[in-house]
Amino acid sequence: QVQLVESGGGLVQAGDSLRLACAASGLALSSTTMAWFRQAPGKEREFVAAIRWSDTYADSVKGRFAIARDNAKNTVYLQMNSLKPEDTAVYYCAAGRHWATVVASYDYWGQGTQVTVSS
Repeated sequence: QVQLVESGGGLVQAGDSLRLACAASGLALSSTTMAWFRQAPGKEREFVAAIRWSDTYADSVKGRFAIARDNAKNTVYLQMNSLKPEDTAVYYCAAGRHWATVVASYDYWGQGTQVTVSS
């Protein structure tokens, strides 16, 4: 059974940094596309970042966020810098077999971790 567990969320001030982690079990990161999505209240879940052979980002976070993975530790990270109030959301880790930036292409999801950025 595949399990993804996010951690590292919290309450921070605008301009601060935060690093999220996603601990994965039951899959090999080297053969998987890993991604981060986020969802704010009343909004659809949106793509944030993905990594497989390379990494890609949503325009809203490009230049501020960085995704990384450690295959040996079965962990993917999301380094978030220069946080803005509009980054406030529940952040979800996702895993899939195909390179994609849409929700439907991912097979497994974590429970989410709350990130709140105050102004």
